[in-house]
Amino acid sequence: MITVADAILHAFDRGQPMAPITESDEGFDLPRAYLAQAMLTAARVRRGARVVGMKTGFTNTTIWDEYNVHAPIHGPVFDTSWRAGPLPLAPFLEPRIEPEIVLKLGASPAPGMSPEALKSCVAEVARGFEIVQSPFPGWRFRAPDTVAAGALHGALVTGDFVPATPALLNNLADLDVTLLCDGAALDHGHSRNVLGGGPLAALADLVAQRGEDRLPAGWIVSTGTLTRALPVAPGQSWTTRIEGADLPPLTLGFT
Repeated sequence: MITVADAILHAFDRGQPMAPITESDEGFDLPRAYLAQAMLTAARVRRGARVVGMKTGFTNTTIWDEYNVHAPIHGPVFDTSWRAGPLPLAPFLEPRIEPEIVLKLGASPAPGMSPEALKSCVAEVARGFEIVQSPFPGWRFRAPDTVAAGALHGALVTGDFVPATPALLNNLADLDVTLLCDGAALDHGHSRNVLGGGPLAALADLVAQRGEDRLPAGWIVSTGTLTRALPVAPGQSWTTRIEGADLPPLTLGFT
């Protein structure tokens, strides 16, 4: 029997879009979607990939109506998808770019931690670009579809990590971010777009969603886009201008 995970993996492998699962199965809900995601992850691990972290999706509340998804989701990041640029775009389905803040954990956070205790679990911080992709044509789907499809994760590129000092972690809640393509500003965002509190709010939500399935020390967490997700094309060069925190620059090109 062909599973949902099989169908999604086939779509990604062949670069062939597919109809959202929820179109043919109205009972396909989030619990079933996370089971399908776990099967998809297991298939990628059998192929040799290793989970090195998590991405949070739809933490930016300003884009919820655009995608008809109104709560955060999450999915795995692999050593095969955490990559250096430039990136070839041919493997991705309708790719879009998201400027994010990426956290590296020095300790395993637990549900219910105080904000200060949660901060103490973060060892390093970096700029990041996540490339998200949709096997569902036109980016039309429901939340369970996105979860089953690995939270739409395609690739993650990070800049240099720097120590997560108390001052830096506090500043993450008040960042102004401009997204630029070939030197032209295309969108602007603020860290409060991310669940009202920035990257650490996304981390707290992720920890709460996973419950006793703890995030291990050493994993990275990409905390969600600070602007709209914009389509990308070969030959482009993307970067961000961030006001409010001193993070090493990051530029990403596409082929």
